[in-house]
Amino acid sequence: MGKVFASNPLSLNVPDPAFESWLRDSGYLEILDTATTTSAAAVTTASAKETATATTITHSLLHYLYTFISLLTVNPFAKLTTDDFSAKTPSWTREFIGALGSYSFPSSPHTLKLRVHENVKRYARNYASLFILFFACSLYQMPLALVGLISSLALWDFFKFCSDKWNWDRYPVIRQVLVRIAQCATLVVLMLLNVQMALFCALAISYIVMILHAAFRKLSPSKQPSRIR
Repeated sequence: MGKVFASNPLSLNVPDPAFESWLRDSGYLEILDTATTTSAAAVTTASAKETATATTITHSLLHYLYTFISLLTVNPFAKLTTDDFSAKTPSWTREFIGALGSYSFPSSPHTLKLRVHENVKRYARNYASLFILFFACSLYQMPLALVGLISSLALWDFFKFCSDKWNWDRYPVIRQVLVRIAQCATLVVLMLLNVQMALFCALAISYIVMILHAAFRKLSPSKQPSRIR
């Protein structure tokens, strides 16, 4: 960030985390993304004007490759909180997908990490909805897994019905034993009918879509500036 923002005349410095937190609270965190991207584009253009040798092209490719590989080291859930799921769901067309100009290759690993953390927080409900959609599609493609999921739910519903009818709460030991038996039966049903495979496929596809969208989606203003009349 020191390369993006010049020193002020009073030589006052603000720690990067505190500055990012202030920009996030103010709704202008996208300034970091825009400034870093613009600076990297200017450097690339200047280098291209000076020389267009194979070494320069190789260096650029290695830089992009290193930035993309750094995606494997980013924890997208590092700054995710439960409050992000209780917020309002962003618009799918205007905010989540956006226009074609809303996407660009991150200029550096720091920009990539910033985008991933912030976009996962902003679009947490959208990503959760996509996971549910992918899981439903996986169950549709694997009918046995759907049968297994319904069977396990029916088993626990039957267990609750019997517990209420015969008042198993008066016999805690017997109830605990029956709970363990029902858990083992549920696990066997889920494993035999490949429900775990449907869940794994949905998780894998959802994670890939989430991490790629969060990395290439530019940070958009979280707060719209008010118009002064």
